[in-house]
Amino acid sequence: MNLKNEKLGASLLLFTAISVIIAFFIVEPIAQDPSYHHFSDSLTLVSLPNALNVLSNLPFFIVGIIGLSLLKKEAHSLTIVESNKLAYIMLYLGSALVGLGSSYYHLAPNNDTLLWDRIPMTIAFMGLYAVIISEFISEKWGKLLLLPLIMVSIASVLYWWFSEQSGAGDLRYYAVAQFFPMLTIPIILIFYRSKFNGVSAYWLLIISYAAAKLCESFDVEIHQLLGVVSGHSIKHVFPAIGLYIVLRHYQKRLKIA
Repeated sequence: MNLKNEKLGASLLLFTAISVIIAFFIVEPIAQDPSYHHFSDSLTLVSLPNALNVLSNLPFFIVGIIGLSLLKKEAHSLTIVESNKLAYIMLYLGSALVGLGSSYYHLAPNNDTLLWDRIPMTIAFMGLYAVIISEFISEKWGKLLLLPLIMVSIASVLYWWFSEQSGAGDLRYYAVAQFFPMLTIPIILIFYRSKFNGVSAYWLLIISYAAAKLCESFDVEIHQLLGVVSGHSIKHVFPAIGLYIVLRHYQKRLKIA
Protein backbone atom coordinates (compact mmCIF):
# COMPACT_ATOMS: atom_id res chain seq x y z
CA MET A 1 0.00 0.00 0.00
CA ASN A 2 1.44 3.37 -1.01
CA LEU A 3 0.37 5.67 1.84
CA LYS A 4 1.98 8.67 0.12
CA ASN A 5 -0.27 8.23 -2.91
CA GLU A 6 -3.32 7.70 -0.71
CA LYS A 7 -2.58 10.89 1.21
CA LEU A 8 -2.34 12.79 -2.08
CA GLY A 9 -5.57 11.14 -3.21
CA ALA A 10 -7.30 12.14 0.02
CA SER A 11 -6.09 15.72 -0.45
CA LEU A 12 -7.45 15.80 -4.01
CA LEU A 13 -10.79 14.36 -2.86
CA LEU A 14 -11.01 17.04 -0.17
CA PHE A 15 -10.05 19.76 -2.66
CA THR A 16 -12.71 18.53 -5.10
CA ALA A 17 -15.36 18.44 -2.38
CA ILE A 18 -14.53 21.98 -1.24
CA SER A 19 -14.51 23.22 -4.85
CA VAL A 20 -17.92 21.68 -5.51
CA ILE A 21 -19.35 23.24 -2.33
CA ILE A 22 -17.98 26.68 -3.28
CA ALA A 23 -19.31 26.34 -6.83
CA PHE A 24 -22.70 25.30 -5.47
CA PHE A 25 -23.05 28.55 -3.53
CA ILE A 26 -21.62 30.73 -6.29
CA VAL A 27 -23.84 29.37 -9.06
CA GLU A 28 -27.40 30.67 -9.16
CA PRO A 29 -30.28 28.16 -9.07
CA ILE A 30 -30.59 26.45 -12.46
CA ALA A 31 -34.07 25.72 -13.80
CA GLN A 32 -34.65 22.86 -16.21
CA ASP A 33 -34.38 24.21 -19.75
CA PRO A 34 -37.67 23.36 -21.55
CA SER A 35 -35.66 22.66 -24.71
CA TYR A 36 -34.09 19.69 -22.90
CA HIS A 37 -37.24 17.74 -23.73
CA HIS A 38 -36.93 18.39 -27.48
CA PHE A 39 -34.98 15.63 -29.20
CA SER A 40 -33.82 15.33 -32.78
CA ASP A 41 -35.50 11.97 -33.37
CA SER A 42 -39.27 11.83 -32.81
CA LEU A 43 -39.96 8.91 -35.13
CA THR A 44 -43.10 6.90 -34.33
CA LEU A 45 -42.98 3.16 -35.02
CA VAL A 46 -46.12 1.01 -34.74
CA SER A 47 -47.82 3.69 -32.61
CA LEU A 48 -44.75 3.95 -30.35
CA PRO A 49 -43.77 7.65 -30.08
CA ASN A 50 -40.08 8.56 -30.01
CA ALA A 51 -39.48 4.90 -30.74
CA LEU A 52 -35.68 4.74 -30.91
CA ASN A 53 -35.21 6.92 -27.85
CA VAL A 54 -37.56 4.55 -26.00
CA LEU A 55 -36.21 1.25 -27.33
CA SER A 56 -32.55 2.22 -26.94
CA ASN A 57 -33.07 1.95 -23.17
CA LEU A 58 -33.54 -1.80 -23.46
CA PRO A 59 -29.80 -2.53 -22.96
CA PHE A 60 -29.95 -0.83 -19.53
CA PHE A 61 -32.79 -3.13 -18.51
CA ILE A 62 -31.15 -6.27 -19.89
CA VAL A 63 -27.77 -5.61 -18.25
CA GLY A 64 -29.49 -4.74 -14.97
CA ILE A 65 -31.49 -7.96 -14.96
CA ILE A 66 -28.41 -10.03 -15.83
CA GLY A 67 -26.49 -8.40 -12.98
CA LEU A 68 -29.32 -8.94 -10.49
CA SER A 69 -29.81 -12.55 -11.55
CA LEU A 70 -26.12 -13.27 -10.95
CA LEU A 71 -26.06 -11.44 -7.62
CA LYS A 72 -29.16 -13.13 -6.21
CA LYS A 73 -27.51 -16.55 -6.25
CA GLU A 74 -26.01 -17.49 -2.90
CA ALA A 75 -23.04 -19.15 -4.60
CA HIS A 76 -22.70 -16.49 -7.30
CA SER A 77 -19.78 -16.33 -9.73
CA LEU A 78 -18.89 -12.68 -9.10
CA THR A 79 -15.79 -11.54 -7.23
CA ILE A 80 -17.09 -8.64 -5.14
CA VAL A 81 -16.89 -7.15 -1.65
CA GLU A 82 -19.35 -9.56 -0.06
CA SER A 83 -19.87 -7.41 3.03
CA ASN A 84 -21.32 -4.70 0.77
CA LYS A 85 -23.15 -6.89 -1.74
CA LEU A 86 -26.10 -4.51 -1.46
CA ALA A 87 -24.10 -1.80 -3.27
CA TYR A 88 -23.65 -4.06 -6.31
CA ILE A 89 -27.36 -4.89 -6.17
CA MET A 90 -28.22 -1.18 -6.12
CA LEU A 91 -25.92 -0.57 -9.10
CA TYR A 92 -27.64 -3.15 -11.28
CA LEU A 93 -31.11 -2.53 -9.87
CA GLY A 94 -30.55 1.11 -10.80
CA SER A 95 -29.56 0.05 -14.31
CA ALA A 96 -32.73 -2.04 -14.75
CA LEU A 97 -34.88 0.80 -13.39
CA VAL A 98 -33.16 3.31 -15.70
CA GLY A 99 -34.24 1.09 -18.59
CA LEU A 100 -37.85 1.38 -17.42
CA GLY A 101 -37.79 4.98 -16.18
CA SER A 102 -36.02 6.44 -19.20
CA SER A 103 -38.33 4.55 -21.56
CA TYR A 104 -41.31 6.00 -19.70
CA TYR A 105 -39.81 9.49 -19.91
CA HIS A 106 -39.20 9.28 -23.65
CA LEU A 107 -42.79 8.23 -24.36
CA ALA A 108 -43.83 11.76 -23.35
CA PRO A 109 -40.84 13.93 -22.40
CA ASN A 110 -41.63 16.50 -19.70
CA ASN A 111 -40.50 17.36 -16.18
CA ASP A 112 -43.00 14.99 -14.57
CA THR A 113 -41.84 11.94 -16.51
CA LEU A 114 -38.19 13.03 -16.23
CA LEU A 115 -38.51 12.52 -12.47
CA TRP A 116 -38.80 8.75 -13.10
CA ASP A 117 -35.73 8.81 -15.34
CA ARG A 118 -33.52 10.63 -12.85
CA ILE A 119 -34.38 8.74 -9.66
CA PRO A 120 -33.11 5.39 -11.03
CA MET A 121 -29.98 7.10 -12.36
CA THR A 122 -29.11 8.40 -8.90
CA ILE A 123 -29.59 4.90 -7.45
CA ALA A 124 -27.15 3.49 -10.01
CA PHE A 125 -24.64 6.34 -9.53
CA MET A 126 -24.57 5.97 -5.76
CA GLY A 127 -24.52 2.19 -5.92
CA LEU A 128 -21.41 2.47 -8.09
CA TYR A 129 -19.88 5.07 -5.77
CA ALA A 130 -20.37 2.83 -2.73
CA VAL A 131 -18.83 -0.08 -4.67
CA ILE A 132 -15.76 2.01 -5.53
CA ILE A 133 -15.39 3.18 -1.92
CA SER A 134 -15.67 -0.42 -0.69
CA GLU A 135 -13.14 -1.78 -3.16
CA PHE A 136 -10.54 0.99 -2.97
CA ILE A 137 -10.87 2.88 0.31
CA SER A 138 -12.84 1.09 3.03
CA GLU A 139 -15.36 -1.75 3.10
CA LYS A 140 -16.80 -0.29 6.29
CA TRP A 141 -17.34 3.19 4.85
CA GLY A 142 -18.66 1.87 1.57
CA LYS A 143 -21.29 -0.08 3.47
CA LEU A 144 -22.13 2.74 5.89
CA LEU A 145 -22.45 5.37 3.16
CA LEU A 146 -24.53 3.36 0.68
CA LEU A 147 -28.05 4.07 1.94
CA PRO A 148 -27.36 7.70 2.99
CA LEU A 149 -25.88 8.38 -0.46
CA ILE A 150 -28.91 6.88 -2.19
CA MET A 151 -31.37 8.75 0.04
CA VAL A 152 -29.60 12.08 -0.42
CA SER A 153 -29.38 11.61 -4.19
CA ILE A 154 -33.08 10.72 -4.48
CA ALA A 155 -33.86 13.75 -2.31
CA SER A 156 -31.87 15.91 -4.77
CA VAL A 157 -34.13 14.77 -7.62
CA LEU A 158 -37.30 15.32 -5.57
CA TYR A 159 -36.06 18.78 -4.57
CA TRP A 160 -35.51 19.64 -8.24
CA TRP A 161 -39.01 18.40 -9.17
CA PHE A 162 -40.74 20.30 -6.36
CA SER A 163 -38.74 23.42 -7.18
CA GLU A 164 -39.97 23.22 -10.80
CA GLN A 165 -43.56 22.87 -9.57
CA SER A 166 -43.18 26.06 -7.56
CA GLY A 167 -41.76 27.93 -10.55
CA ALA A 168 -38.25 28.26 -9.13
CA GLY A 169 -36.45 25.29 -10.63
CA ASP A 170 -33.11 24.37 -9.07
CA LEU A 171 -30.96 21.60 -10.53
CA ARG A 172 -27.89 22.28 -8.41
CA TYR A 173 -28.40 19.50 -5.86
CA TYR A 174 -29.07 16.94 -8.59
CA ALA A 175 -26.02 18.14 -10.53
CA VAL A 176 -23.85 17.53 -7.47
CA ALA A 177 -25.38 14.07 -6.95
CA GLN A 178 -24.64 13.11 -10.56
CA PHE A 179 -21.27 14.72 -11.22
CA PHE A 180 -19.46 14.58 -7.86
CA PRO A 181 -19.02 10.79 -8.07
CA MET A 182 -17.83 11.08 -11.66
CA LEU A 183 -15.30 13.74 -10.66
CA THR A 184 -13.93 11.80 -7.71
CA ILE A 185 -14.01 8.19 -8.95
CA PRO A 186 -11.01 8.79 -11.29
CA ILE A 187 -9.06 10.18 -8.32
CA ILE A 188 -9.85 7.06 -6.31
CA LEU A 189 -8.87 4.77 -9.19
CA ILE A 190 -5.52 6.52 -9.60
CA PHE A 191 -4.43 7.02 -5.99
CA TYR A 192 -5.96 4.11 -4.09
CA ARG A 193 -5.18 0.40 -4.35
CA SER A 194 -8.00 -1.98 -5.26
CA LYS A 195 -8.69 -5.17 -3.34
CA PHE A 196 -8.91 -6.89 -6.73
CA ASN A 197 -6.68 -7.19 -9.79
CA GLY A 198 -7.35 -4.89 -12.72
CA VAL A 199 -9.28 -1.62 -12.80
CA SER A 200 -9.55 -1.16 -16.56
CA ALA A 201 -13.26 -2.04 -16.56
CA TYR A 202 -14.00 0.98 -14.38
CA TRP A 203 -12.02 3.23 -16.72
CA LEU A 204 -14.02 1.86 -19.65
CA LEU A 205 -17.22 2.63 -17.74
CA ILE A 206 -16.06 6.22 -17.23
CA ILE A 207 -15.18 6.50 -20.92
CA SER A 208 -18.60 5.12 -21.86
CA TYR A 209 -20.24 7.75 -19.63
CA ALA A 210 -18.18 10.53 -21.24
CA ALA A 211 -19.09 9.21 -24.70
CA ALA A 212 -22.75 9.21 -23.69
CA LYS A 213 -22.57 12.86 -22.60
CA LEU A 214 -20.94 13.77 -25.92
CA CYS A 215 -23.67 11.97 -27.87
CA GLU A 216 -26.27 13.79 -25.79
CA SER A 217 -24.66 17.15 -26.56
CA PHE A 218 -24.50 16.41 -30.30
CA ASP A 219 -27.90 14.78 -30.61
CA VAL A 220 -28.93 16.72 -33.72
CA GLU A 221 -25.55 16.63 -35.45
CA ILE A 222 -25.22 12.85 -35.05
CA HIS A 223 -28.77 12.37 -36.31
CA GLN A 224 -28.02 14.49 -39.36
CA LEU A 225 -24.80 12.59 -39.99
CA LEU A 226 -26.19 9.07 -39.58
CA GLY A 227 -29.73 9.70 -40.71
CA VAL A 228 -31.21 6.65 -39.00
CA VAL A 229 -30.28 7.09 -35.34
CA SER A 230 -29.76 10.18 -33.18
CA GLY A 231 -27.08 11.03 -30.67
CA HIS A 232 -29.52 10.68 -27.80
CA SER A 233 -30.42 7.12 -28.73
CA ILE A 234 -26.74 6.19 -28.95
CA LYS A 235 -26.22 7.90 -25.59
CA HIS A 236 -28.36 5.23 -23.92
CA VAL A 237 -26.31 2.37 -25.33
CA PHE A 238 -22.81 3.45 -24.25
CA PRO A 239 -23.28 3.30 -20.44
CA ALA A 240 -25.15 0.01 -20.73
CA ILE A 241 -22.13 -1.45 -22.55
CA GLY A 242 -19.88 -0.03 -19.82
CA LEU A 243 -21.97 -1.65 -17.09
CA TYR A 244 -21.84 -4.99 -18.90
CA ILE A 245 -18.05 -4.75 -19.20
CA VAL A 246 -17.86 -4.15 -15.44
CA LEU A 247 -20.14 -7.13 -14.79
CA ARG A 248 -17.94 -9.38 -16.92
CA HIS A 249 -14.92 -8.05 -15.02
CA TYR A 250 -16.54 -9.12 -11.75
CA GLN A 251 -16.76 -12.64 -13.18
CA LYS A 252 -13.10 -12.81 -14.20
CA ARG A 253 -11.08 -10.85 -11.66
CA LEU A 254 -9.28 -12.19 -8.60
CA LYS A 255 -8.93 -10.87 -5.08
CA ILE A 256 -5.44 -9.64 -4.21
CA ALA A 257 -4.09 -11.41 -1.15
